[in-house]
Amino acid sequence: MKILVLNGSPKKRSDTFRLTDAFLQGLNREGAHEVHIVNVIDQKIAPCRGCFGCWKRMDGHCVIQDGQNAILDLYRNADVIIWSFPLYCYGMPSHLKAVLDRTIPLVKMKMVQNADGTVRHEALADFSKIHTVVICGCGFPHWEGNFESLKLMCKTCFGNLDMVCVPETPMLNVPEAAALAAPLLARFQKAGEEYASALSLSPETVAALEQPMIPAEEYIRNVNGI
Repeated sequence: MKILVLNGSPKKRSDTFRLTDAFLQGLNREGAHEVHIVNVIDQKIAPCRGCFGCWKRMDGHCVIQDGQNAILDLYRNADVIIWSFPLYCYGMPSHLKAVLDRTIPLVKMKMVQNADGTVRHEALADFSKIHTVVICGCGFPHWEGNFESLKLMCKTCFGNLDMVCVPETPMLNVPEAAALAAPLLARFQKAGEEYASALSLSPETVAALEQPMIPAEEYIRNVNGI
């Protein structure tokens, strides 16, 4: 398989990417897959201009000449795309959102209505083969009230989606919390193995990955230095 990883953290070795790296270790345990990691912060990706020049050319590329077209080439040829990023204002970091906004060259202006009544742009090619994994971490102690808007957006934007949202991720880079982080990283590696065999994650696996490492009250005391 061809696996594209879009690392949306401003830091290459972020809290969230430690989880993604563990997942990749399990997913590619046999070394049989082609893995391409793009650190989006290092790319020059301008915001979408809304010019619709891509719809005039219909060649699957953006008219803006920057790093996005290389990402689009990787995107259309991927079997699995992993979006890895920390939660920023209840959504994606802006530089990664620019990548998502500028995937519009991969669809046509023509609209189609699905069986459920939703209306979408017709895809330029058959992208139904692409499977998507979203791994997002945040510094809050709870899932509730933090990831809902992101989850709705991802469910609307991506097909064949598995999504894992993890609270308390700053603990992953705190040496004193290594004993608590290690079991979570091990679960992510095991989840990668599961995904390699099934191209999906069970609800039980996702629930285990999203489980906070320590109680919320203890986490808040530590963050606040109380």
